[in-house]
Amino acid sequence: MFKKVLVSEDLGSISNGIVSVLEVLHIDNYKQVQYCDDAYLNIKKANLDKQPFDLLITDLSFKADHRQQQYPSGEKLIKVLKQEYPALKIIAYSVEDRPQKIRTVMLDSKADAYVCKGRNGLRELDEAINAVLNGRNYLSPQISNVLRETSTAEIEDYDIEIMKLLSKGNSQEEISQNFKEKDISPSSLSAIEKKIVKLKNQFNAKNSVQLISIAKDLGLI
Repeated sequence: MFKKVLVSEDLGSISNGIVSVLEVLHIDNYKQVQYCDDAYLNIKKANLDKQPFDLLITDLSFKADHRQQQYPSGEKLIKVLKQEYPALKIIAYSVEDRPQKIRTVMLDSKADAYVCKGRNGLRELDEAINAVLNGRNYLSPQISNVLRETSTAEIEDYDIEIMKLLSKGNSQEEISQNFKEKDISPSSLSAIEKKIVKLKNQFNAKNSVQLISIAKDLGLI
C-alpha cells in the first residue's frame, strides 16, 4: 500500500472524506493542503529530502482568493508534476465529468486515475487507489468509456497493426517490409512514417513508446 500521500483539496469536508478512505486503507502518513502551489512545494521538498510522496490526490478546481497562484488548477499541477516526477502516482478527484476535460487530464496531463465526486465517490476513490497501486489506470464507472469512445473512433485495423508491430520492437523500415510481404497497403516507408506521426498526435503521445503505452491502456493492442 502507499506509504505517503498528499491530499490537495480546498474544501475541508471533502478533504476529510478523502482522509477517511486513507485511514480505512491503513495509510496513516498523509498531509492535507488547500492550494496547488503548496502541493507542488511539498512534493518538491519531499523529493529533495529523499522522503517522496507516493501518491497525490487532487481536485481540479480551486476557488481563487487573494493569494496569487503559479498553479491555479489541479490540471496544471498534475501536468507539471508528471513531467518532473513521473514515478509519482496521481488521482484526479473532481465534480467535472465533461469528456474533453477527462481526456485532457488523463491523456495530456497524464493522471493515473480520474474519480468523479458524488454519491459513490469515496468508494470509487478506494477502488482507484488500489488500481493505481497495482499499476492500472482507473476511471469512475460513469466515465469509463470516455477515452475509448473518443480515442478509438477513427482507429482502423491498419493503425492497430502498425502499433502492434511497434510494440514488438519493429522499426519503421521493418513495418514497411512486413506490410509489403503481407500485401497491406499503403506499405511505403513514407506512408508508415506519416501514419505514426498522426497516431502520436491523435493520442497526445510524445514518442512511440508513449503511444504504445496508451494503446495498451486502452486495450487496442
